[in-house]
Amino acid sequence: MSSDAYLLGIDYGTESCRVAIFDLAGRPVTFAATPYATKYPRSGWAEQSPADWWEALQASSARALANAGIPASAIAGISYDATTMTVVPMDAKGQELRDAIMWMDVRATEQAARAQSSDSVARLYNGAGTAPATAEWFPFKAAWLKENEPETYNKAVHLVDAPDWLTYKLTGEWTVNINSAAHRMYYNRDHGGWPVDFYEHIGCGDVFSKVPERVLDLGTPVGTLSVIAAQLLGLRPGIPVAQGAADAWAGQIGLGVVSPGKMAMITGSSQVLTGQSDKPIHGKGFFGAYTDGVVKGQYTVEGGQVSTGSVLKWFKDNFARDLIQAADRTGLNVYDLLNKASKDLPPGSNGLIINEYFQGNRTPYTDSKARGIIWGLTLAHGPEHMYRAIQESVAYGTAHILRAMTSAGYEVSEMVAAGGATKSRDWIQMHADVTGVPITLTEVGDAVVLGSCMMAAVGAGLYPDLQEAAKAMVHEIDRLEPDPETHEAYKFYVDKYCDTYPQLQSMIHEMVDHEAGL
Repeated sequence: MSSDAYLLGIDYGTESCRVAIFDLAGRPVTFAATPYATKYPRSGWAEQSPADWWEALQASSARALANAGIPASAIAGISYDATTMTVVPMDAKGQELRDAIMWMDVRATEQAARAQSSDSVARLYNGAGTAPATAEWFPFKAAWLKENEPETYNKAVHLVDAPDWLTYKLTGEWTVNINSAAHRMYYNRDHGGWPVDFYEHIGCGDVFSKVPERVLDLGTPVGTLSVIAAQLLGLRPGIPVAQGAADAWAGQIGLGVVSPGKMAMITGSSQVLTGQSDKPIHGKGFFGAYTDGVVKGQYTVEGGQVSTGSVLKWFKDNFARDLIQAADRTGLNVYDLLNKASKDLPPGSNGLIINEYFQGNRTPYTDSKARGIIWGLTLAHGPEHMYRAIQESVAYGTAHILRAMTSAGYEVSEMVAAGGATKSRDWIQMHADVTGVPITLTEVGDAVVLGSCMMAAVGAGLYPDLQEAAKAMVHEIDRLEPDPETHEAYKFYVDKYCDTYPQLQSMIHEMVDHEAGL
C-alpha cells in the first residue's frame, strides 16, 4: 500500500458540492465547496438543477486539486455521497429531463398515504408497519411523477436517486446503491429484493423498468473515471470509482460506526441517529432495520429529530438579541454566553419541559403535524432556563428514540457524535447523561466526506472492507461517560417529556388544520 496514495471524496449536500482529499490514514489534505441554489416552485416543493450540481463539482474539484499540492496522478480512488430521496429522471442519452425533486420535497403526500392500506412486507421498514410512510421517499415521488407529469415519466428511461445520478456522470455506469435502495426505496434482500406488490399498490409498479438492475454494496468497485469526466474534473481517467451512498450514512461510515451496537449521532439543524445490528430488528418508533444498507450482512436502524440545532438558533435569534449585541462588542460567541448563563441550572431546568417538534416529528411518531410544546413555566424562569430546556429537549428526544429501539431489542453500547453540537462539550455531555450511553468524539469533524473517502479506499482495493478502513482512518479523540447521578436525576424529566405529546396530539392536529384552513 503506497503511502503516497490519496483519496478523493465528493459530498453533495443540500447547499453545496464539497470535494475533499484525504490520505490513507484518514488525515484531511484539503476541502473545497461550491454552492448552488434550491428552487421552491410551490409550497412543500423543492427542486435543484443537476446542471448546477455538475458545474459545482467541476469548480470544487479544481480548487481542491490546486490547494492540495499533489499531482492528480496521486489520486488512487474516488467515491461520493449525495442527498437521498432526490429523484432525477433521465432519458436514453443520460440527459436530465427536469430539475431534480429534492429530499425535503413533500408533494407526494397523497401517494404516501396509500401505503397505510398496504400489507406488503415493505412496511416493516416503517416502524414494523405502525408508522405512516413519509412523502419524502422515492416510490411516492415516482408515483407522483407518473400521475402529474406523465410525459416526463414516460420519456424517462432512468429514474434514479442523486448518488446514482453521480455514478453515471463519473463512470457511465447505471447502478443503484444499496443504501438508497434499502433505506428509501424499500429494497429488502431478506425478502426477495424489490417489493413489487408495494409499488403496484401505490401506483408505480412499472417503475422498475427505469431503475438500474445492479444493486451494489457500498464501496464496491463500480467502474473507472471516464475520459470526459476526468477532463472536466482535472483528474486522470481510469481512477477506480467505488459505489457511494447517501450523505447521512456516509457520515455514519466516517464515524466508524460499522459494527453492531454502535450508533452514529449526526447533529446539526436536525439530528440523525443510525446504528448497526447483527439481526433484523423492527418495531414501533424507528425506521428499519434495513438489510445490508451500510455493511453487507448487517442491519441498520434509524431514528431522527427534525428540529434540534434549529430550535436553539430560533431562540438565539428571537430572544437573545441583547446577548448577540454583547457578543458582537466583546468578540465572543453568543452560544458561549448562553452556555455560561445556563451552566449551573439543575437537571430539568427547574421544572421546565419543552418538546422540540417545531417542524414536526420524524421519530418516534412520524407526524408532520406535530408542533413544539412548552410547559411548566413560572415567574421564576428566565431566558437561561428556556435555553437550557431546549438543549435538554434535544437530548430527551434522543433518549426517547433509543427507548423505542431498546424495547424492540436493539442495545446501544456507544454513540459516536459529529456535527454542530460537538462544538459544545457540555451539550454532548448532557446527551450522555440523559441517555446513559457513552459518547465518543472523533478527530475529523467532517465525517460525511471522510466516509466517502473510506468507500473510495475499499473500492480501490487499499483496504479489504469498511471495518478495516475504519480501523485505519477513524481516530477517536475523546470519550464522554455518563454521570450516574445526573442520569438518574434526568429519568423523571425524560418520562415527563415522553408523556407530553400523546396527550396533546389530537388538539395540536386540530390547530394545524385550522391554521391551514382545513
